[in-house]
Amino acid sequence: WSLTSSQGERAGGGHHKHNQKGRSFNKSEEQEVYLRKKITLVRAISLQIGTIIGGGLFISPKGVLINSGNIGTSLIIWVASGILSMCGTLSYAELGTSIKKSGGHYTYLLETLGPLPAFLELWSEIIIIRPANSAVISLAFGRYIIEPFFAPCEAPVLAIKLVTAVGVLFLNCWSVSWTFRTQTILMYAKLVTIGLIIIPGMIALAQGHSDNFQNAFDSSSITLDRIPLAFYSGMYAYSGWFYITFVTEEVVNPERNIPLAAIFSLTLVTVLYLFTNMAYYTVLTADEVLASPAVAMTFGSHVLKEFSSVISILVALACVGTLNGGMFASTRVLFVASRENQWPVLFSMIHVRNHVPLPAVLLLYPLIMLMIFIGDLYDLLNFYSFPNWLFMGLVTFGLIRHRYKHPNLPRPFKVPIIFPVIFTVVCLFIVTMSLYSDPFNTGVGCALTLSGVPVYYLTVHRSQTPACFASSGSSCLLVRLAC
Repeated sequence: WSLTSSQGERAGGGHHKHNQKGRSFNKSEEQEVYLRKKITLVRAISLQIGTIIGGGLFISPKGVLINSGNIGTSLIIWVASGILSMCGTLSYAELGTSIKKSGGHYTYLLETLGPLPAFLELWSEIIIIRPANSAVISLAFGRYIIEPFFAPCEAPVLAIKLVTAVGVLFLNCWSVSWTFRTQTILMYAKLVTIGLIIIPGMIALAQGHSDNFQNAFDSSSITLDRIPLAFYSGMYAYSGWFYITFVTEEVVNPERNIPLAAIFSLTLVTVLYLFTNMAYYTVLTADEVLASPAVAMTFGSHVLKEFSSVISILVALACVGTLNGGMFASTRVLFVASRENQWPVLFSMIHVRNHVPLPAVLLLYPLIMLMIFIGDLYDLLNFYSFPNWLFMGLVTFGLIRHRYKHPNLPRPFKVPIIFPVIFTVVCLFIVTMSLYSDPFNTGVGCALTLSGVPVYYLTVHRSQTPACFASSGSSCLLVRLAC
């Protein structure tokens, strides 16, 4: 194990240190311990697609439909969610190429709006967003793994959660190279899964099976106050487009590869999502989608008959890919926060050989397990969506402010200002309306987020002294952990 520099500086070439006898020696770059640049363009695209396409595509159709009211509106929300996500990913690509630090939301809030908003994002990321998000995907994994064994009956909730908990233990965050090998393999598995849904659905549509699209925009079933929750489900399915900015320091040539990976992956995913949902509604009625505990498996039982379990296995693998990529990226947030003196120094430690922040990984596992056993899939989705989209809206607002505050800062990739404006307005509108649509779950998420304010002032703000933050001694670490 080795401790990173408190300012995140990486020793590029040789530098001199002294041994116990007073002699100096030259330490090569290969011996330095830091997060290495191992993410090429292909790996960046596999990270993006591998984390975007996952449980969301296979659990969100039900959430989008039940809150949008009809098939036509749900398809519009799927496209609108993709366009809105594109506005967000382009804005983040600008931030990622001008602020070349890992950490994603946390780093950009720290650089544009200051330490308190950044700490609140960090706080909610640790106790709400990452555990709940991972729990939602994990529960989708457990459901698709176990449902075929209980078909046509619904699987017991406890059995799903037990299988889910076992599956989470096998996530690979030990090695950067192995993580991306896994991501690339799982990315291809996801594309095969989507192909098994889109191709039969489009063939059926071409053969004239369009009855389910009759009266697709039935206005009597639309409830406007629930549209924000429909966007929560739709945007959840696209979430993952920002993960490349969590690992900026590990991307090769980030000025080129971050924008290319962001644009290519999200464009492809938006098209695939639209055709996948059209395939769902070509084969299944709206009532069948709402009644299904696992939409892709129900689709498979109609189309592939006795081979429907193949789709269940592939969907479960898709969920593993999303979990794998999400955990890989999210642990970098704790690593960066520790480096910025807003989290215990233990989490700025990376493994001396594999160059991964393992303490951050070990912190998140028990929190994910807790969410799995106390939460319900759709309640967890609304619960964590409030702080998630609130802070993403604040990040793009910070981009607007940062442009005017630092007009001369080099920006290798610059987007029209209308993109961050649209994303900010829509995100803040959705999170505001969601407090009315689902006051309990979103209210709890809001309260837990605000609980970070006293934590910040009692620990981080009060302790901005060299004694607690600059020292890496064991006594200092115990004080920070006690706080």
